[in-house]
Order: sequence, then C-alpha cells, then structure tokens
Amino acid sequence: MPTVSASRGRRKRFVSEINVVPYIDVMLVLLVIFMVTAPLVPTGQIDLPTVGRAGPQQQAEPYVEVVVAADGNLRVLTRNSPLQMDLPVQRPGLALALREARGGDPRVPVVISGDGKARYEQVLEVMDEARNQGVERVGLMVRTRQ
Repeated sequence: MPTVSASRGRRKRFVSEINVVPYIDVMLVLLVIFMVTAPLVPTGQIDLPTVGRAGPQQQAEPYVEVVVAADGNLRVLTRNSPLQMDLPVQRPGLALALREARGGDPRVPVVISGDGKARYEQVLEVMDEARNQGVERVGLMVRTRQ
C-alpha cells in the first residue's frame, strides 16, 4: 500500500497580506534625509533693477475727509484740492456738504477719520451717507503705530 505523504493532501495557501514595515522604514529614512539637506539648499535671490526718479513727483490725489469727533460732531474737509473747505456740519447737513466738497464728481474719494472714542455707529452712519450720495470709493483713515 502506497503511503500518502502529509504534504500531498494539503494545498498551498496564498498569502494575501502585505508587510508595510519595510516601506515605513524607507519613508522615515527619506524624511530624515530631506530634513537634513533642506537647510543646505540655497534659496533663490533676485536682484531687482534700480531706476532713478522718472521726472517730477505726481501730485497727490484730491479727496474729501470727514472727521467724526468723540462727541459726535462732524467736520468736512477737502484735501489736495484747489477748493479749500473746512466746514463743521450736523448729521442732517452731511449729504449737502459732501456734494459740495466733491463738486459733483463721484470719483473723488471720501475718507472717514473717526476719533478712537467715537461710537462705531456714528462712523458707519457717515459711511452709509457717503454711499447714498454715490461716492465710489469710501475709506477709513488710520494712524500707524510707532
């Protein structure tokens, strides 16, 4: 009687698992290499060309400044304009003062300089009134810290 070996009766099983440990080791080595060599790579330097002044300086653009004081009082001033105006106004007369200061030109910007202690609502009301008058550019003036 022939003997049947134990291995003949069993079939080989396929291994369906992937061992990722070697891949993680390779990634860690690459990470260390990049971390060490990155500071050694020279950064790009750009030498910008220099030029002298190209003629006379441009004249500053005219604008209208609305000053909102801490007590709520308003002043309308013209800046860099041939029409010099420094007019204290009340809230109802602001629309007329803005129209007069801008000379009817919607491109003349309006800058609002509010006191640090003025109510925020008052500054927003001035901005809203400027927008209602058709002003295309409204900005807030700030002082830089020194």
